[in-house]
This record gives sequence, structure tokens and C-alpha cells, in this order.
Amino acid sequence: MYPGRYAAETPDRLAAVMAGTGETLSYGQLEGRSVQLAHVLHDVGLRPGDAVALLTENSLRAFEVIWAVMRSGLYVTAVNYHLKPDEVAYIVNDCGARALIVSAEQAATAEAVTGLNLKLRLAFGGPVAGYRSYEDTIAAASGVPFADQPHGAAMLYSSGTTGRPKGVRRPLPGSQVSESGEAIVALVGHAFGFNRDTVYLSPGPIYHAAPLAFSSAAQTLGGTVVMMKRFDAEQALAAIQDYRVTQAQFVPTMFVRMLKLPQQVRARYDTSSLRVAIHAAAPCPVEVKQQMIDWWGPVLVEYYAGTEANGMTVIDSATWLTRPGTVGRPVLGTVRICSADGTELPAGQTGGVYFERDTVPFTYHNDPDKTRA
Repeated sequence: MYPGRYAAETPDRLAAVMAGTGETLSYGQLEGRSVQLAHVLHDVGLRPGDAVALLTENSLRAFEVIWAVMRSGLYVTAVNYHLKPDEVAYIVNDCGARALIVSAEQAATAEAVTGLNLKLRLAFGGPVAGYRSYEDTIAAASGVPFADQPHGAAMLYSSGTTGRPKGVRRPLPGSQVSESGEAIVALVGHAFGFNRDTVYLSPGPIYHAAPLAFSSAAQTLGGTVVMMKRFDAEQALAAIQDYRVTQAQFVPTMFVRMLKLPQQVRARYDTSSLRVAIHAAAPCPVEVKQQMIDWWGPVLVEYYAGTEANGMTVIDSATWLTRPGTVGRPVLGTVRICSADGTELPAGQTGGVYFERDTVPFTYHNDPDKTRA
């Protein structure tokens, strides 16, 4: 369900806080601003199925944009702000975005992007040439929610390691935001213990699938997201201590950096509030994971999946300790290990990992051949 219900019940409850600066976003503010932005998008002609592109570093404004899109039946495409202007233009055009919302910190890129077919350009946090003020524009918009609020979705892009990045597009849920949420929310709640008491530390960039999906799930369930501007090993430990973080998400490189901190620095911070330390996105060396379990206790939970959400495995610390190096058993889809020609292999042989589902839950946008492949 949409997190607006928490705005009605406890409007001052924190939906998000920025570690380091202490900037906060309450559920009341998230509800109000996302409603206003939804009106702005509707007033310029965006309708269900259209797309909104977002170009920003980690910022609390990202949640306002995401939830305005989610309550409008639109797609949101968060763009990697490290890309060059022509690469940004490719993604914005390929996803079919009719609106582009940018951070003033990305002004140089935003102003250099050309050849876009947009109905709306907004910039928050300061002026950007060619863009309207986000703050002034939403302040002038209605704060009354639409009666019809179809649920939107994220459409993120692959890394493009084999050619141009590919947009991963899923069908819209076809439900109202006031109805039951997406399956990923239930999965996150069950596999990683997310609930209304969750305080989720998100040190990764919001343009990646995991930070966006897990942050959205935390807010759907009424928790608080602690967002870092960028990852720093000691600052992450400080955030866990200061905000009494219950769930946090990392990639193995972040573990390595924290383990490299001097012992006296590591011992300075209380991480006992952590119930689950989630990690994924890259293979985690056995010795690194073992050291993290020795330090934090058996709270590490690993998953193996992809942006396409065609399959997922999960493993807790206790089970991992019985078979170090495993990434667990499937919780979504059926795992098949196949040879190069697609033949399924017997247990004990090495091959490629495939996930099988009854239906293909996505398409590669504008690329039916790659989807079939």
C-alpha cells in the first residue's frame, strides 16, 4: 500500500533522513509534495504508462519524485549521474520520458543534454538553465490527491556492459496505490524482516535497483530510510549507531573498506541495533564474509538476483556457515544450471545460472529480440 496512510496516522513520522546533514523528510511532507508533483505531471499531459526521468545524486527529493510517479501510474527511470551527457540523453529518450527532473548538483550534465522530447523540465536545490524551479512549481500545485491513483513502477537500465544499456520494463501492477503493494514488498518483508519499526541504511546510489526498491519497500511498510550521500566506511558505522539502524544494505567492497578501518575505530561504534545486514551485487569472498560475521554476528543475509527480477536466491548467516560461499536457495523462480547450448546439467557440474519462471516478468524496452533471447 502507498505510504500516504502513515501521513494520515502519524504525519511527523520520519520517512527518510540524510545521514551526515540530519535533513529529514516526514511522511506528511512526503505525502504532500508527492501529491503536488503528481498534479504538476498530470497538468503537463503525462498519463499512465508515460515515463519520468530522474537525474540526481542521493537526495531526499528523490523519494518525492518516486512516490509522485508511483501514485500516477507512470514509470520512473533513475539515471546514473556519472554518465556523459550523450549517454544520459540516450536513456532519457529510450525510456520515452516526457519529464526530466534534475538536481542542481548535476547542472553541468543537465544543461549539456540535448535532443530531448520533453514536456517538463524541473530542477531542485538551485537554478539550472532551461529548467523550472522544482520547489516553486510544486508549491503552486494542488495538494488534494486524485481520486484515481493507479500504481506506477520503476524502469531501470542495465549497466550496458554489452552494448547500450537496456531498459527493464515490467507491466504496471494495474492496481490503485491504496491497494495491496507489489510482490517485492512482501518478499522484502519476509526475507529481510522489514516492517514499521525498520530503520534502513541505504549507502548505495538511488539510481541502482536495490537502493530504490528496498527504500521504497521500507517506506511502503512505514519504516525510516537513512540515506547516505555516498558511502564512507566510518560514516556508515556512525549512522548505524546514531540512528539505531535495524537493516542495512551493502556490497562486498563496502565490507572490505569497513574491515580495513583500524580496530580502535571499528570498536568506537555500537552496531548492536543491526538485525539484518543485507548484501548482494557481487561475489563476496568467503574470508570477508566470515570476518563480518565474526564482527557483527550472524546478521548477514545475502541475496543473488538481477534488475530483471526474474529470479532470486537468499541465504542467512547460519546456513551460509554450513556451506561457505553459497548464495542460497531460490525464493523467486527456479534455478537451472545449463551448458553453453542450454542443456540442463546434473548436480556437481559447472555451467551458467538461469532462472525459470512461468511467465517472463519483464521486457527489454524497445528490444524484442534481446527479450526473446
